Amino acid sequence: MHHAPRWAVTSVCGIAAVLLFVGASAHVSDLLSHGLHPYHWAPGWLNLYWSSLALFDALAAVFLIRGKRRGIDLACVIMATDLAATWYAVYGIQHSSLATQPGLQRLTAFVALVLGTSPFIRRHLSN
Repeated sequence: MHHAPRWAVTSVCGIAAVLLFVGASAHVSDLLSHGLHPYHWAPGWLNLYWSSLALFDALAAVFLIRGKRRGIDLACVIMATDLAATWYAVYGIQHSSLATQPGLQRLTAFVALVLGTSPFIRRHLSN
């Protein structure tokens, strides 16, 4: 797929923006309910990272809605680091697995969407 159709670019950006806003909302809700350390079982640096996604998820979503390349670039960074942090939390801290963690399953699918489509849609976005 050398040239992605405009409808495909718009669809992927829209879906990613909505899902990023869902993530931002979840992180804001956690912050409002539990403060800066919402995940009592996780180390401080992991709490800080996930709490920062309240801002960064929303920022990436806004950039995507505005059709900016930095939106997909930021989304790729967020998704790759969030997946790594969540896998670490699931396997390294909670000693669980992908099969028992529906949240990790959904995150993995979203990461695949963002990282898999970004090379095709990035060239259609403005600086």
